[in-house]
Amino acid sequence: MSTNAPPSPSPLRPPYARSAPPPGARAVATALVVAMAGAALLAGPAGASAVAPAVPVAPVPVAPALAPTAPDAESDTASDAAAPPESPPESQSESESESDSASAPDSESAPVSAPRFAGKAFDTCEAPSLAVMRAWLSSPYRAVGVYFGGRGRGCPVQKELTPAWVASAHAMGWKLLPLFVGSQAPCVHSAAKRPYAIGSTPWSQGVQEAGDAVRAARALGIGASSPLYLDIEAFRLEDTSCAATTLSFVRAWNREVRRLGYLPGYYSSADTGIRQIEKERKAGTQDLPSVMWFARWRGAPALYTETSLHPEAWMPHARIHQYVGNVAETYGGRRMLIDRNAVDAPVAYVTTAGTAASTRFRPGPDPDSGAG
Repeated sequence: MSTNAPPSPSPLRPPYARSAPPPGARAVATALVVAMAGAALLAGPAGASAVAPAVPVAPVPVAPALAPTAPDAESDTASDAAAPPESPPESQSESESESDSASAPDSESAPVSAPRFAGKAFDTCEAPSLAVMRAWLSSPYRAVGVYFGGRGRGCPVQKELTPAWVASAHAMGWKLLPLFVGSQAPCVHSAAKRPYAIGSTPWSQGVQEAGDAVRAARALGIGASSPLYLDIEAFRLEDTSCAATTLSFVRAWNREVRRLGYLPGYYSSADTGIRQIEKERKAGTQDLPSVMWFARWRGAPALYTETSLHPEAWMPHARIHQYVGNVAETYGGRRMLIDRNAVDAPVAYVTTAGTAASTRFRPGPDPDSGAG
């Protein structure tokens, strides 16, 4: 997702399960609502955005997805590999009825105080200076993706990213989308990401890196209930062993992030990581992301019509679409290379604790990577 290492050009969890909707008028009504919502999201003059107030977000029942098909041999292999001994057995035996729902299966993970944002966002490899952020208030963007942690970041030295920066950008009116680029799929497409491959104990590694992510977020003044978006770059989904390893890592990361009081989000290519998670949702797999950030560089937003996701999955308010990558834009005389995103999802809850700190957070070295 980093603009220095873009995803493949082809490159999110409502709570309750309900019975399948009848065909006919209800389906037509759903399609109309989705179309109207998509038009409203990006409508309006340049610079306009819609920000929901920073109030508790109550779980909203949603219409279900299609009933899952019987798993094939490949999905059986992935599910077995993704259910390691470290998983508490009770979570592996929750109600099978959840597989019929369009929601990701963890209703306890609903954000309780993270604000929501609907509008345009950009992300860029390194957090811009506050002067640039101030100049870009003349842009149509009102949210920004920040790479706050992880050993796999394209720009590991974030000289601007301090608690004071987080507090000041937030005070300007910017909404923050925190991205964590940790270990990557062993079969990742990008050669630059291969040194950060997930190791032989993906579940334990996922738990460890989730702890790293939460500590880094807290150090910056990003408070509990905030979404933390795990960035898994495009990988070879047809490599079933690699896909199972990646899924185990992602599920462990999600579970631990939830346990520590944050909301797990997931960024990946629409045709690889996103497609895999959607397949697991249909199969009733637990510990999936609560918010989906999918990359498909098609030139225009398709927030509610992405073909890799069921139309009613990760709805409402749990999707981000990165629809253009690596484009140069200039506002207020300041030029940046960015990715463009359409957002209808939770954003960071910025705590006052971040305003008093001035020391830049530097995570410790990963014991498996030798990186600083």
